[in-house]
Amino acid sequence: MRRVAILASGAGTNAQSIIEYFKNDQEVEVVVLGSNRKAAQALEKAKSEGIDTFHFSKEEMNNGVLLAELTSRNVEWILLSGFLLKIPSEIIDMFNGKMLNIHPSLLPKFGGEGMYGMNVHKAVFEAGETESGMTIHQVSEHYDEGGIVFQVSVDISLAESAEEIASKVLALEHEYYPRIALAWIKD
Repeated sequence: MRRVAILASGAGTNAQSIIEYFKNDQEVEVVVLGSNRKAAQALEKAKSEGIDTFHFSKEEMNNGVLLAELTSRNVEWILLSGFLLKIPSEIIDMFNGKMLNIHPSLLPKFGGEGMYGMNVHKAVFEAGETESGMTIHQVSEHYDEGGIVFQVSVDISLAESAEEIASKVLALEHEYYPRIALAWIKD
């Protein structure tokens, strides 16, 4: 059984999609969800699905506590799901090629530090883009620069707000992230 951890900072809708999609798989299981925010809704969503959870501070992430937590649970894969902190190089090295992130744009456009959530959708809307989408990529030491695993686009030419774009992109994330991540882990 391949053991997966999810790291999330917020609402956890993508984390919930992953947990539900992986639930009955015979080869892969989500064993834990960790968050840097005590009030992250992702923690409650994971608990309600019977998944162990833990909280860690930014300091604990950077001083080895997070890595120790992951290794003590024999985690082999990490899926970032709305996780907003930069992953330390020690964790990237240990999980090289086994850590994925989801980004709400067609990278390399609208990526990098500070480009997450509504910040991305507002920038896409203000730039007058006619399409947006989401990218699943490997995690590297630089924000949103890891190798692209999968991208899918959506027409936003008639979108009247950043919120409308966000809704369309989130639907893509829920549809594709669990499926692509599971295939990637099994490959």
